[in-house]
Formats: sequence, structure tokens, C-alpha cells
Amino acid sequence: MSIRVTEQLHDMALGLDRRPLAEIALLLSQGQGAAAACVDAVAVQIAQASQSMARSISCGAKLHYVAAGSSGLMAAADAMELGGTFSIPPTQIRIHMAGGLPTGAEMPGGTEDETDQIRESLAGVGEDDTVIAVSASGSTPYTIEAAQIAKSVGASVIGIANNAGTELLTLSDHPILLTSPPEILSGSTRMGAGTAQKIALNMLSTLMAVELGHVHDGMMVNLTADNAKLEQRARSIVAQIAAVDEAAAATALKLAKGSVKPAILIASGMGNLSEAQAQLTASKGHLRPVLEKLKNQ
Repeated sequence: MSIRVTEQLHDMALGLDRRPLAEIALLLSQGQGAAAACVDAVAVQIAQASQSMARSISCGAKLHYVAAGSSGLMAAADAMELGGTFSIPPTQIRIHMAGGLPTGAEMPGGTEDETDQIRESLAGVGEDDTVIAVSASGSTPYTIEAAQIAKSVGASVIGIANNAGTELLTLSDHPILLTSPPEILSGSTRMGAGTAQKIALNMLSTLMAVELGHVHDGMMVNLTADNAKLEQRARSIVAQIAAVDEAAAATALKLAKGSVKPAILIASGMGNLSEAQAQLTASKGHLRPVLEKLKNQ
């Protein structure tokens, strides 16, 4: 049987331990860069998969992030950012990591071979849900079981793997093959493969947010301002899009009860919060058509 790409020895790995550390550092950096570059080849597949995620959120269903080991950490990091960045309700996000999310510096490895845990965790998965399953090898039992469960109930499966022709990709409605090269440190998929996974996951969630209307001119117009930094960012976003000063932006945010999109409309001249919310509902959350309509009145 051929050795998976993620387990192969890199061409530059021979004699690695005898090289100067600065030279090894450069090789490691170049390896990360090569892994990152491979994501370009699947931009179309990622864009299509993000639409499935947007549909799930739009209809009140859930996103299930499923993975083990370092892939699980990449998946969890993306999932945990969705609330603060795009105000995706936590009730619509589920993180399933083999062995559970670690609370210390130790992360169990054997749990990726277990399937009982994921069967219990996904017992309530529905046909409108989207499962984002990540596995560098493409054959992790925990992740494969999740994909099979999702398929059995008609849920959409996005499979992210770093080896071609693997079971996870075969099971997926949206297979995303990240052709990252062999690792400088053979088999250490927390490095290049993990970098490619993080980029793909970040692209998926950001494109989903664009589809949902949570991005306007590269700004996060649906963020949750729950600290001083984000409160300042919210004021800046309202001020920039509505072309008002920050004092007016702060007033609009207060009238909008902290919600950025309605605040932008209020600062742009819309009468009140109820009207702003009604217009956003009619535009399915997209700010631009409402602003254009307001400008033309």
C-alpha cells in the first residue's frame, strides 16, 4: 500500500538534525508557505461548501464541527470564533472533538479510533444541519463515523482531508482535498496540513458570513461588541459606512441596542430601530440593498 502524503518523508528532511537551526527554521517556514498555497486550488469547492453552511444557519439548523487531534483544534478554533465575529448563535454551533476539548496541555490520541462517543454526540443531527468533518489522513475512524451518521439522516457533509481518494472525501457532499506536501517533520500534521486546514476553515466561515450578509466592504457588520476593543470597532464601522462622526455612531448604536447593522441604517437617516430591523428582514440581512434604497429616497 502506498504511503499517504501526510506520512511521507520530505525531500529536504534527510540530515535535517545536522543543519544549522536558522536553516531548519527557513525550511519550516517554506513548508508552511507551500501548504498554504495549496488551498488556492479548491477555492471553488470551498465557496460551494460555504453555501451549505449559510443555508443551515438561515433555517435555524446547526453546524457540527467534527475532528480529532490537531485537526480538532483547528476546527474548534474556527467554530468558537463564529459568535463574536459574526454573532452566529451558540445554539447553532456544535464542536465534536475526539476525547472532548482539552482543558490542559495533554490531548489524548487514542480517542480518534473510538466511535461510540461521536454516535452519542450526533444523535440529534438533522437533515438541515451541516457537518464539517476534518481529518488530515482522511481516514480517522471518529471523523468517518460522523460523516456516515450525517449521510444517513440527509445532513450535508463537508469533508476536509489532506490525502486524495480517502473515505472521508468519498462520503462528503462537498469534498475539499488540500494537497499539502509532506511535512518537514514527517507525519506532524499540526504543521503544514494543519495550516492548510485552518485557512480552508477560515475561508468557509467567512464566505458563509458573506452569504448571510454579515460582511460589508470587508467589515464585520454583524459582530458582537462584548469588550472595549470591539465596541470601538463597532463605532468605527458605523461611522465609516454611514459617513458620520464617532459621536453620531455611538448614538446610533445606543438606539440600535448595540446591533451594528441597524445602527448603520439609523445613522444613515432611517427613522427608528423597528424600521431598520424590518428593512433588514426584507433584505435577508444584507445591508447594501437597504442602504441603496435609502440613498435613492
